[in-house]
Amino acid sequence: MLKANKAVLIHEKDNCVVAVHDIKKSEMVFEIPAAEDIKSGHKMAITDISAGENIIKYGYPIGYALRNIKKGEHIHNHNIKTNLKDILEYSYKPNLNQDFEIKNRVFKGYKRKNGEVGIRNEIWIINTVGCVNKIAEKLADEANKIFSGKTDGIFTFVHPFGCSQLGEDHNKTQLILKNMVTHPNAAAVLILSLGCENNNINEFKKILGEIDEERVKFLVTQDVSDELEEGIKIISELVDYSQNFERTDCDLSDITIGLKCGGSDGFSGITANPLVGKISDKIITHGGSAILTEVPEMFGAEEILMNRCKDKAVFDKTVNLINDFKKYFMRYGQEIYENPSPGNKAGGISTLEDKSLGCTQKAGSANVCDVLDYGGIVETKGLNLLNGPGNDLVAMTNLMAAHAQIILFTTGRGTPVGTAVPTIKISSNTNLNNKKNNWIDFNAGEILENKDPENCSDELFEFIIEVAEGKKTKNEINNYKEISIFKDGVTL
Repeated sequence: MLKANKAVLIHEKDNCVVAVHDIKKSEMVFEIPAAEDIKSGHKMAITDISAGENIIKYGYPIGYALRNIKKGEHIHNHNIKTNLKDILEYSYKPNLNQDFEIKNRVFKGYKRKNGEVGIRNEIWIINTVGCVNKIAEKLADEANKIFSGKTDGIFTFVHPFGCSQLGEDHNKTQLILKNMVTHPNAAAVLILSLGCENNNINEFKKILGEIDEERVKFLVTQDVSDELEEGIKIISELVDYSQNFERTDCDLSDITIGLKCGGSDGFSGITANPLVGKISDKIITHGGSAILTEVPEMFGAEEILMNRCKDKAVFDKTVNLINDFKKYFMRYGQEIYENPSPGNKAGGISTLEDKSLGCTQKAGSANVCDVLDYGGIVETKGLNLLNGPGNDLVAMTNLMAAHAQIILFTTGRGTPVGTAVPTIKISSNTNLNNKKNNWIDFNAGEILENKDPENCSDELFEFIIEVAEGKKTKNEINNYKEISIFKDGVTL
């Protein structure tokens, strides 16, 4: 990356630069006078580009010019168009990186009986159906008052599903809820049911399989006269059970991080996402795992990931991941490349390739070791791809359900949202960090101010260790903890 005046050249092959600050018409940028005002985060041509010629950013095409573009002109939606097409055929052209030499690092976590490691010692109330959402919220509020200080908190996560769903939707709901029940950040779990729902306790137990009856307990609200009183009794038992766990030395290889971006801007692919890529590599260097999802935001950068697949079998799974998601759009008659969002565009992102080439940098340089379906749990250490949409709440829930104990969430526009696990918000620019410091945990914008990216990654890495050992993230401090389950079918 080369910085000069008010802009950065990301890659030597690029024919555009990104404005770091607002550029006024006639200002000199890389010894080129700006032909017009250009906002921070937006692109400026540094060569003449002919109509039909590719516009290069990150060293790759991000679309083609709709008309002749003179150097110094603003490049955005008015003069650039995506190159992307529908279903594609791919060939495996391995471009593998050398496997990392595994390092040792310990942190203080909670070792569970099944061998997994949690970074919080919480009690979770998991609702089998949306009908008991308000009961669960009242129960959690009351329990937190009664048992304050005895756990890391008692939480419930409302959702509208668990009944009147058919086929795959019902199965997805059960799978995500099952994965929450088994999540290592939950010391113990109360499964709260109405009683007459499709996902009733007897049916849900078939999905759960074998459970630890001390750790997981059930309450059917239709079966008792006072569900709040009975719920508090059960939670008291779960709180007692949670006291069996204390922080002890755990290996960093037991950590899985989820990788997410939302409300991205023109700096996300320059600062925050590459920074998270360095963290992903560091975690994998220590034997841990990282998960990349948001499949529609791989479109346009998918071949980079495909060529980093460790073998042909993983490559084939990645091809199916990409093309199956395109077929999902096509099945509903929707435009595959209806992306980026209005906020992304306002922040300087012009095409899906532009967005995807920035988004996938969160995956660092590790080889892709496995591909998981929606609701899958990481089994292979290293970099995993996870099937699922880019929607922030759905994607975060998906990553958490894959048993990520922490999510790294980069943003250029800002968002307060968090999920059931600590969600570290990383700003791509300092203005956002200063404006919304009640949302943001870490500022990657300092990289634009000449801070060494390696020093920045070391600081973020140590911050993640602190979070793993109990330091609260802003989403935890604010109690912004939500879930959303992917829906793709009929509701009765």
